Parts: sequence; C-alpha cells; structure tokens
Amino acid sequence: MLEIQVPDDLEERLDVFLSKRLGISRSQAKNLIQEGLVQLNARPGKASAKLKRGDKLQVSLVEATPPRLEPQPMDLDILYEDEEILVLSKPAGLVVQPGAGHFSATLVHGLLAHCPRIGSVGGETRAGLVHRLDKDTSGVMIVAKTQMAHEALSRQFSQRRVHKEYLALVHGRMSQRSGTVETPLGRDRKDPKKISTRPRKPKEAVTRWDLLAWLETTSWLRIIPETGRTHQIRVHMASIGHPVVGDPLYGGKRRLKDLSSDPQRNFLMRVKRQLLHAWRISIEHPSSGERMWFQVPIPGDMVMVLRDLGLDPAPWLERNLGVGRGQGIGLIP
Repeated sequence: MLEIQVPDDLEERLDVFLSKRLGISRSQAKNLIQEGLVQLNARPGKASAKLKRGDKLQVSLVEATPPRLEPQPMDLDILYEDEEILVLSKPAGLVVQPGAGHFSATLVHGLLAHCPRIGSVGGETRAGLVHRLDKDTSGVMIVAKTQMAHEALSRQFSQRRVHKEYLALVHGRMSQRSGTVETPLGRDRKDPKKISTRPRKPKEAVTRWDLLAWLETTSWLRIIPETGRTHQIRVHMASIGHPVVGDPLYGGKRRLKDLSSDPQRNFLMRVKRQLLHAWRISIEHPSSGERMWFQVPIPGDMVMVLRDLGLDPAPWLERNLGVGRGQGIGLIP
C-alpha cells in the first residue's frame, strides 16, 4: 500500500495527479480508481475528484504496471503456433502480466522476446493477451499475434463462445455430483487484493462443476467457468465451503487444521500453491473459424498429491473424460 500526502499548493484532478506521481498513463490511473484501489481520505476515490491541501491518498498497486517493457528470453512451452495465434502451457509460479512487485520475468516479457511484433497487439503491456491465469494457477493460455486475432478472440470471450475446463482439488466431500454457483463477484470492500461475493459493484459470475472423485477429505472436480471474473473459481468454491487446496487467499490453507487424519494432513501440507489447473480450452480460429481444442497434461505437483491421496489421474482421465462438453464425464470411477 502506497500512502501519499497531497502537497499544499496542489489543485488537480485525482487521475491526473496519480498519472504524474506513479509514472503511468492517465487511463491506467483511472483503472486503478475504478477498481477501488485508490482511497481518498479513507473513502473510495473518484477520477474527477479535485485534490486539495491536506488530502491523503492510499493506493494499492496490485494492478499497476510499469511504463516500459523490455523483452526477456525465457523457455515457453508452446503447444501450437501459426501467424495469428499462439497457444502455450503456463507453469505455476509464472506471473502473466507486469504489476506491483513483478516488473520483470513475466509471461509478457517472454512473449515480447519470442515475437517482438506482439508488443503492439491489444494495447500497452498486453502483448497479445486475451485472458489471464493467476500466478499460481497452471494451464493452457491463448495469445493473439495480430490485432485482428486479438479483436476476434476478445469477442469470443465476451460472447462466451470460448469453452474452458479446469481441474481442481478442493477441501471437503461434495454432497452432489454436479452444481452451479451463480454468485456475483467484485473487489472486496476492505482488501483490494481480494475478490468478494459482497462487493460494492457486483458483476455476474457463473461457475459450473462436476465431481470427478471423492478422496477421503477432499474432492477432485472438473470446473467450467461460464464467465471470466478475476479469481472466479477460487472465490466461488470457497463461497460454497470448498476452497481450493493450497489457496492462501481464500481459505485453502486454513482448512488444513481441520483435518483429523494425519496421513491426509501430511500429504496436503506439501502443497505449495492452489491446486487449480486450466486443463482444456476451445476457441474458433480467428481466420478460418475452425473450432480448435487445446489440452495440457496435469502438472507434476498435482499428480503427486492425487497419487498420495489414492488416485492416478492420467489413466483415469483417459478412461472417463470425453473431449467435448458433456461427453463421457463418468463422475465416479
């Protein structure tokens, strides 16, 4: 949290002042304010607010981005690439986009090194991004290499024509074999780093889930988000009492103390991040319109935990899950 005392001789709009003080564009400053990340005298700020002597600002920089980006070569796990799109597998621990505390070695820096022309696609700091994954969520991502592809893919996301499937290990035994969570989401009123089910400005959020297996004190799920809100799956699962195992922000770590089984606790204590994996995605190719599916294997840390809990996921998935929506789900093996 950055605290700023407004100078005595200043009379300026809040967004203009932040743009100059933080070295970011005015539109970025407005975004920070609209996301509820700027407090003016302990109240949510407005971009048009006129600052005056004695005003105090508190700015959370979780969404702030640096003004310049330099390419940084890195090993990208590319699944598919042509002139319009690039599909890759993002490992857990890799930050997707620059922000406070992460001004280098992000996926965007690696994309700029791999394909320099991508820097002009989608606006500053985006480098072709049409969606994001949290730092500690692994899985498949689509990147646009041209402005035309970016616009086409963005329309698909906004019109909900992109099909995404996640795999997650959550605390507790689900009482049903499938369900839907439709609780609106938005920035938490008190902590701008968190997303809440009771925000000031709620936005529609819909998450469907299928039970794949019960594993004593946890459940393994296939999760299909119908909308794409920040932290959507993590917050929705926590809101129904089943936080993602290993999630430090939404209760996945705290639930470990409730485990009565020593072996279970020992296995889950090894988890270093939220066990959420973007397993599969389907889009229409921006040029041809062809429906394309991309799938990435379950990462090693998730496989290890599942095996410790008694399930080998690779043959199970091959046997029980079909390629298309609703095909061969096979809820309980």
